[in-house]
Amino acid sequence: MPAQLLEDFAQVASDWFWETGADGCFTYLSPGIGRFLGRDVADLMGRSRLAIAVNGGDEAHWKPYREAMARREGFRDFDYPYSHPDGGTRWLRVSGEPRFGRGGAFEGYRGVGTDVSREQAARSALSTALADLKSSNLRLAEQNRLFEAALSNMVQGLCMFDAASRLVVCNHRYREIFGLPPEAVRFGMSQRELCELLVAQGWYRREITVDSLCEGTRLALIADEAGPTHRELADGRILAVCYRLIEGGGWVSTFEDITERRRNEARIAHMARHDALTDLPNRTALREHGIGLMGNGRVDEGQRLALLCLDLDRFKAVNDTHGHAVGDGLLRAVADRLRAHVRGGDLVARLGGDEFAVLHRVADEGGALTLAERLIAVVSAPYELGIYAVEIGMSVGIAMAGAGTDDVERLLGNADTALYHAKGGGRGQACLFEAAMDETAEARRALERDLRAAVGTGAFELHYQPLVEAGSGSVTTLEALMRWRHPEHGLISPATFIPVAEETGLIVPLGAWVLNQATRDAAAWPAEISLAVNVSAVQLRHRAFAQTVLLALAASGLRPERLELEITESVLLDDTEANLETLHLLRRTGIRISMDDFGTGYSSLSYLRRFPFDKIKIDRSFVREAGHLAESGPIIRALVGLGANLGITTVVEGIETADQLAAVRAEGCDEIQGFLFSPPRPAGEVAEMLAALRGRAAEAA
Repeated sequence: MPAQLLEDFAQVASDWFWETGADGCFTYLSPGIGRFLGRDVADLMGRSRLAIAVNGGDEAHWKPYREAMARREGFRDFDYPYSHPDGGTRWLRVSGEPRFGRGGAFEGYRGVGTDVSREQAARSALSTALADLKSSNLRLAEQNRLFEAALSNMVQGLCMFDAASRLVVCNHRYREIFGLPPEAVRFGMSQRELCELLVAQGWYRREITVDSLCEGTRLALIADEAGPTHRELADGRILAVCYRLIEGGGWVSTFEDITERRRNEARIAHMARHDALTDLPNRTALREHGIGLMGNGRVDEGQRLALLCLDLDRFKAVNDTHGHAVGDGLLRAVADRLRAHVRGGDLVARLGGDEFAVLHRVADEGGALTLAERLIAVVSAPYELGIYAVEIGMSVGIAMAGAGTDDVERLLGNADTALYHAKGGGRGQACLFEAAMDETAEARRALERDLRAAVGTGAFELHYQPLVEAGSGSVTTLEALMRWRHPEHGLISPATFIPVAEETGLIVPLGAWVLNQATRDAAAWPAEISLAVNVSAVQLRHRAFAQTVLLALAASGLRPERLELEITESVLLDDTEANLETLHLLRRTGIRISMDDFGTGYSSLSYLRRFPFDKIKIDRSFVREAGHLAESGPIIRALVGLGANLGITTVVEGIETADQLAAVRAEGCDEIQGFLFSPPRPAGEVAEMLAALRGRAAEAA
């Protein structure tokens, strides 16, 4: 059930939905409970379900309820009294199911409740009337009046039989439940005759016979702790039937229509195991299904169970560009395609976000890879979502059950590890889990833990590398390069930790720190020297990125014209209007935009048409051994000429030798960067580095 439809249902339903956390405190209450309790639902959020004022009932009354919760089990039809603010007493009936998260951790309960105050009042009135019948203190007319009132106000149907199984009492509600006219029910008819009437009129399903109904009554009456018997009628309604012996012989039967309650409980059970957006099974259902397949031998001989973790590529770009409504529509469309392209016995689940999973029975690993490749092709086909045409990709990690991986959570972990490797291989790939990946995954998890700790403790520093004019050798710009000083491993290269920071989102706070620290440092440099800061695609997509840049400039006092933001082609790979809009906004303030690693990516020339870059940095791969390889000269010459024709400054990176310097100078590039001039130096050594470079430039002149 979609989330909005569920919320609309909760607004008008006579029953109510509730959810608690593992601590027993409410995390959700639908509006119906507020009407019943006479209290604002907002006042109850975060409070214990047992903190709602109750009255009456001894510990024995609460014992089954408490025991069920202690065992993390579901419970049904538990009634308890509530002290209403108006001074009266109301009765609640609740049913609940436990919720379990990733790894089987208990997360709380989710359930449904209903108001049974009228039912309790009717029962109480009936008990009073029956007791009064035994008393000679009341006149017979008064006794009859009370008895009739109790029968008429009952929400249950009621039949009373004497010791000879003859009908002596039948209320209007009973006849209403079964659609019986008054003349069809005769006092003095036997229970068997009444059952014959109901069966003949087709109220019970065909397999229910008169004999089974009579025998069911007999067994219920002799049971020690008889609870309600649930009977499903031919029209789909469900009745809860209770039997109670009467002193002196005979019994009373009550019939309550609990169809709507059962439907609500079914909705709750479905919600607990299905994703609200796509209606696919969720992680809980996937775990239960996998345990069932492994534990009950439901995988045929000669087959193995494969778990595929599927992650959508470029989904976030669609969401950011077109909005969450289109993103939700895309997720539903992906779910539909996955359902349509697996076998009947396979299970497709949504694990959350843009991550899905498939449980699949195959003969071998090759079969799992074949399915993965087929699903990648299916999901990667274009989508028509209203007025938008959308294309995405998908990466897949695969884990096979067996060989010590018969635990579902372990299987999920292995598939997730394989997915990480698949995405690292360039996306759009399927990767099968191998034991050696565990070591890599553990090292990566350790790196992530240390990185999170380092963000909190400020274990980062900035080094700066100069860009110099090709002709004069004078410094034009210093590029800020982040370094992580690890307490055990020393300085860690950005190439090691930046990808992890991007995947975890830590690049956003890290990038903000770099901008603030670098602009403060640059404010103390000579006015003719600019600052270059690298920007990740993850940073640029963040809605507050432009604000972060402008606030850093304002706090440091650095003029916008002295700041360059270096982006790679991957920033524009998503081709999102939001990215371009942010870059145009920043450029209008005077900030310059540079494309880093130009010529190595996807469609560099097309991006030059879409955005007016101020500078392009020709990747170091084009100048490596430039002094010896004749083909490098024409390539550099073409790129430099392109920049000159478009009015874009060209920078050649990676200059390490005099031969390389001579080669790129000959091709007319504007600026040069590389170890030949200086490696990145800490902020405290910038003044010394600038002085040395000025001296070299003077000597060369």
